[in-house]
Amino acid sequence: MTRASILLAAFLCGSCLSQAARQPNIILIYTDDHGWPDIGAAGINRDIRTPHLDRLAADGVYARSGYSTAPQCVPSRAGLLSGKSQNRFGVESNGDGLEGFDAELTIAERLKKAGYVTGQIGKWHLGPTDKITDHGFDDVYSKNANRPCHANYNLDGETIPMRMVDDKLFHLDACSRAAKVFIERHRQSPFFLYLAYRAPHVPLDAPQKYLSRFPGKMPERRRQALAMISAMDDGVGLIRETLAAHGLEKDTLLFYIGDNGAPLKIHKLDAPGGGPGWDGSLNEPMNGEKGMLSEGGMRVPFVVAWPGTIPGGQVYEHPVISMDVAATSVSLAGLPSDKTLDGVNLVPFLTGEKRGAPHDSLQWRWISQAAIREGDWKFLKGGKREYLYNLRNDREEKSNLLLSEPQIAARLRARLSKWADEMNPPGLATGPMSETWEQYYDYYLDGKAAAPLREKFLPSDKDGSVPATQGWIARNADLSLRDGALRVEAGKGKGKPFLVLSKVSLQGPLIGTLQFSSGQAGAVGFAWRLEGQKDFVADQISTVNVPASDGVREQTIELPASGKIIHLRLHLPAGESSVREISFTDKNGKRVRGWKFAK
Repeated sequence: MTRASILLAAFLCGSCLSQAARQPNIILIYTDDHGWPDIGAAGINRDIRTPHLDRLAADGVYARSGYSTAPQCVPSRAGLLSGKSQNRFGVESNGDGLEGFDAELTIAERLKKAGYVTGQIGKWHLGPTDKITDHGFDDVYSKNANRPCHANYNLDGETIPMRMVDDKLFHLDACSRAAKVFIERHRQSPFFLYLAYRAPHVPLDAPQKYLSRFPGKMPERRRQALAMISAMDDGVGLIRETLAAHGLEKDTLLFYIGDNGAPLKIHKLDAPGGGPGWDGSLNEPMNGEKGMLSEGGMRVPFVVAWPGTIPGGQVYEHPVISMDVAATSVSLAGLPSDKTLDGVNLVPFLTGEKRGAPHDSLQWRWISQAAIREGDWKFLKGGKREYLYNLRNDREEKSNLLLSEPQIAARLRARLSKWADEMNPPGLATGPMSETWEQYYDYYLDGKAAAPLREKFLPSDKDGSVPATQGWIARNADLSLRDGALRVEAGKGKGKPFLVLSKVSLQGPLIGTLQFSSGQAGAVGFAWRLEGQKDFVADQISTVNVPASDGVREQTIELPASGKIIHLRLHLPAGESSVREISFTDKNGKRVRGWKFAK
């Protein structure tokens, strides 16, 4: 299809292309675990420094009630890129299969039909990174950590076969550079760029260049978050500078949106290192955190700018959602309207062409939680608990009006139920409330005292001794010490459980011995990282398949490591396992290290 025929089709279908001389470029910047108030435009936190993002908001629109589609990474990205509620195609949470997403058209696939060049940069989290081109992206630079990444172009602007590249740069800086290069490569064509920074998501890894911008006394995890947000802000500045250099500012619609609220783990523990736990970002005054359908988990930074088309300096109060990006992009590209999309074209509302709210209501479901917002009213269900809030008067969700406004609650409950029955699978919940979410609802919404820190987050004792877990922490599971053993409980919607131990020094090869029991059959084994390696390597893992067992069994596993081991993972079957003892011997049978989890 020629450019002229595309423009003609857009005119005939009544799109907003008349507002621009050409199909606009579309840049979508997506941040990770970034709390709602942690941009300057929110006017909440004084320690934040986001001058480029603040200027972007001043040149466009700060959507004060901007939402994600889910309080977790994978489903929120599936909803964003498909333009549909991810609950429609079975991507409920991080642990679900991606077959439903794979069958959906992404924004990139849709825009390619309208002649757009498409690019993906940064965190993907929706399947193998070497297969991103299968989802409609032409250019790929999928860097989300300080290690090599899959890419099919380099920072010199050269097209290369898809392969692993190592630019030796801090991952946020590399992503910003890759965005600049993408714009320069395709400045003559309409383009769609999806730039997904992995920040301020853990691991917190900002270099001194950014940390030094935030001197003074503060939690170190807060300093790291501020530094990583500042690095992303520099990226916004570089992108706008590049657009200006090529005269593309007025030809480019730019979104800046977060994927969900910040994880606080209730206590906001300033744990040493940059691993699991609080990521240093904040949600207050919004209540709750990542993993909740309260405002703290779902309301996110949301900025839209299109200089010359959307009037600047706006603070937009009506609720909008990340799914609106797809509907907006489809309309502006001149593509036929698609009623299967759940979002709306925001541009007429932001220009003033259309009055009123873009959405009659917004709905969400995440495992055991469901919520609906209709105007100022929000109905929230978490397991057996229900809440009703008027967000105009109570954005902090402190006053539950369920009993005083039963008719409103009943109407919203019915509307939410009708929507949920259209999802796949249908219903207001797809699983029970885990203990973690029960504790979160106790604390944030019911005003109960905070539960004690889980064992995996406890610091060392005052006398310097190692806590009972002896440095082992759990991933994709809850960890506790009971009856002289580490109890590892994998929750629904999480990946396979494993234990992690960092800062070890063991010379391979080794033989590991594990005393444990497991309620399910599956693979048990060790993965290891060697000195000098930035991350775990796929072939550095040894596992054996074991049956389910009620009693304690002993299993030996060889670790054919050739060098000094500095980082260990103990992989366990799904469900619940109990680990009583871990030990290692060298090739001569000499015991070199062991952990016995006494009561």
